Amino acid sequence: MASTEIARYLEVEGRQVPLDPEGYLVELDDWTPAVARAMAAEEGCELTYEHWEIIEVLRNFYARFETSPAMRPLVKAVSQALGPEKGGSLHLMKLFPDSPAKAGARLAGLPKPANCL
Repeated sequence: MASTEIARYLEVEGRQVPLDPEGYLVELDDWTPAVARAMAAEEGCELTYEHWEIIEVLRNFYARFETSPAMRPLVKAVSQALGPEKGGSLHLMKLFPDSPAKAGARLAGLPKPANCL
């Protein structure tokens, strides 16, 4: 479980998905691609193939290490999985302008990275 405090609900395909005060899932098992699309739409973003590549890397990282990566481990993981051109900070900032580690983790249905403010 990501958090126990429910701040609001996101309506996705006829069901109410609880979110914490920072917009992360309360229950990680609630994540689906439709949930990610709804979260992105709230932020005025449409997920592209490149976003989905990063979301998949994030979900694989979490499955392996049971933690969401902060920026440096995210850059390394993306570089290893997709190549250095996609693992660069500039590419990640283009996709997730506010904070690639935090925004990416939120859209991937993962907890907030521990070392991100």
